[in-house]
Amino acid sequence: MQYRSSWMTEELDVFREQFRKFLAKDLAPHAGKWRDQKMVDRSAWRALGEMGALLPSVPEAYGGLGASFAYDAAVLEDIESVVPEVTTGVSVHSCIVAHYILNYGSEEQKLRWLPKMASGEFVGAIAMTEPGTGSDLQAVRTTAQKQGNSYVINGQKTFITNGQAADLVIVVARTGGPGAKGLSLIVVETAGNEGFKRGRNLDKIGLHASDTSELFFDNAFAPADNLLGNEEGNGFVQLMQQLPQERLSLAVGAVASMERAVRLTTEYTKERKAFGKPLLEFQNTAFKLAERKTEAMIARVFVDWCVQQLVAGELDTVTASMAKWWCSQKQVETADECLQLHGGYGYMEEYPIARMFVDARIQKIYGGTNEIMKLLIARSL
Repeated sequence: MQYRSSWMTEELDVFREQFRKFLAKDLAPHAGKWRDQKMVDRSAWRALGEMGALLPSVPEAYGGLGASFAYDAAVLEDIESVVPEVTTGVSVHSCIVAHYILNYGSEEQKLRWLPKMASGEFVGAIAMTEPGTGSDLQAVRTTAQKQGNSYVINGQKTFITNGQAADLVIVVARTGGPGAKGLSLIVVETAGNEGFKRGRNLDKIGLHASDTSELFFDNAFAPADNLLGNEEGNGFVQLMQQLPQERLSLAVGAVASMERAVRLTTEYTKERKAFGKPLLEFQNTAFKLAERKTEAMIARVFVDWCVQQLVAGELDTVTASMAKWWCSQKQVETADECLQLHGGYGYMEEYPIARMFVDARIQKIYGGTNEIMKLLIARSL
């Protein structure tokens, strides 16, 4: 029986058929170049915008399609299945940055930034992590001090996805005293901002096409009306409200990666022979793939239910945390076992499974480490 995601529609079927063809024809041939240069070309962002693949769940008035998160999920799945080099950047841009602006921005802010993000003219990033602050966002030290009609921002951020390309960066900064109530979200526009400096495009063990950067703020400026929300001190609450969608986005990508790994490995073991017969005819190979196919299906059904919950406005933090930790854990395990079934070829970078293996590992760390996910779940017991 062919499984169909509960949130799929005929309209989405038509979109996805064309989108997959576009990804395979226009983007996938450039993936190797992007991995080498550690960055996706700006032309790819514009092409994705023209396809309607950026900000699909943002209203049409702001350049989006006016669709639900189901469109975002479809876009992420197809990108991960065809050209995974683009997944992380698009997820941050469309599913995270855009929705902070949509949910907390003023009408002027939404009209100023979202259409350019939807077209791919602007690339968005969000700067949370600092050299000494990861999961503990209440310990953020970057400051934003009000001076006249501007904020003057000082501090350092690291591990920032889209950091090299970003035209606007949502900065988690301290506008008040210590703790959660002192945090605000301020949008920094990077063009012509002399106090803003991009550091290194960091060398990572995986996600080689995704630019990940250090960012420096040395008296960087932002107009006072670039604050997200009506008043200072709401940043931590805003972050907590948006994290379920961020974590579900990671789970969506994890499921697509698991399914791809099983598919590629099944094809490989049907063709590769040992001792005179295909590897898939060995019981160990067949059992391992049977286990991983089953777990991928379990993940698929759970994540599909979470997508429905999010579309209905009912996805809670605990459930999103469950989806993030379990799916990312199974993604890592699946990539590892599928690489093993490729033998020595699995260790060669020219084989997709090798890249999937190293790319998967970060999924257990960013978006909140899996240890933090378990802590959040445990608090609900």
